[in-house]
Amino acid sequence: SRRSVVSTLATFAVSPLLIHANPANARLEGVNKPELLPSEPGLNVIQVEKFLTKGQEKRLNDLLTKLEHDTGYRVRVLCQAYPRTPGLAIRDYWDLGKEGQKDDKYVVLVVDQFGGKGNVLNFNVGEGVKFALPNVFWTRLTSKYGTTFFVKENGIDIAITNAIEAIVACLRSEDQYCVNVPEEGLSLRSLGM
Repeated sequence: SRRSVVSTLATFAVSPLLIHANPANARLEGVNKPELLPSEPGLNVIQVEKFLTKGQEKRLNDLLTKLEHDTGYRVRVLCQAYPRTPGLAIRDYWDLGKEGQKDDKYVVLVVDQFGGKGNVLNFNVGEGVKFALPNVFWTRLTSKYGTTFFVKENGIDIAITNAIEAIVACLRSEDQYCVNVPEEGLSLRSLGM
């Protein structure tokens, strides 16, 4: 009958409203595991998950040490595989992002593949960097090097290296300002690409 059809349709229309979404599925839990941090202090690149070769790690560490010495900008890289991450403990190790802290000229690149879903490059940017590298720069940088397509075609190590080289190139530029991501970094050029 017509009445039963309308009643059935009304039930189907209302039933999604009665099902509660599980908020735990939408958000990752906070982690604080200082035991995953290296015992050696002062490293700019920490690999809980090994995405870079030892040579790439050393080269980036040296590049970032020199950048900090020359410009005052602190750029750090954390390679992880959630939930295997030092999490909040990284702030104390690198002395970054603390309330009331006067030095806010920092960038933390967190590299995590999240099971091959989504962008592998995630940035935490201090307020002191946002004038030199505004939000549009970070969006363009992750869209260029952090996509699963780029990683699949070039490798996660090249994605990390190119992203860091782009940041360093912008912070060392005459203007110390970038909206657009510079062309491929030295790592791809040296491969003849």
